[in-house]
Amino acid sequence: MGYLEGFGITLRQHRLFGGERVTTEYSGGRRAKKKQDDARDVDHDEKLPRPERLHGRHVLNRYEDGMEKCIGCELCAGVCPADCIYVRGADNDPENPTSPGERFGFVYEINYLRCIHCDMCVEACPTEAITESKLFEFSFTNRNDAIYTKAELVVDDDGMPQKLPWEDWRAGDDLLTSGWMRATAPAGDATFEGEVGWSGELGYGVRAPEPAQVERDKTVRVVGQRVER
Repeated sequence: MGYLEGFGITLRQHRLFGGERVTTEYSGGRRAKKKQDDARDVDHDEKLPRPERLHGRHVLNRYEDGMEKCIGCELCAGVCPADCIYVRGADNDPENPTSPGERFGFVYEINYLRCIHCDMCVEACPTEAITESKLFEFSFTNRNDAIYTKAELVVDDDGMPQKLPWEDWRAGDDLLTSGWMRATAPAGDATFEGEVGWSGELGYGVRAPEPAQVERDKTVRVVGQRVER
């Protein structure tokens, strides 16, 4: 393809030539945070819809009774290719346990200066404790803020992710977390597609599984448009 053909593709997408504009007005969350009382500013500062399998900022989940899912097994730290996770387990207090097992995650840290969001920690976790949200934009003013501790990663008493000052959370960023991928990903056993294979979460209950492959194949994306077969 030559230069003229390349410019032609760009011009055909411009509204002046009958094309559909695909660029959204997005300031990185600055307008929405600066003028939260003005709905128009929020509407004109929106992110594009996140794909269902987007890997964003992690959360540590809790069971529906409020107990933490992490058992401090350190499998996530062991499988991490970027060596960005540090976990230390401790024995549960029999009178006041933190998790249902014998141990819980006493120390849990993720260094986001190293994390590559590969999701291998999610795949390795035996209790569905760690999943990745759809929050993909969070910036730091110092290196210490980039090291998330357990206090920042564990969901609150309503099961919602902790929302830190430097994070730009939007509606839906906490939905469709990568927790359901283990049992329903096409790379796994096809007999588990469309089947729930994990426990309920505080604030969400049992998340719906990904549709079976035959259902997903009914829809394809062609040049940014959704075309039904």
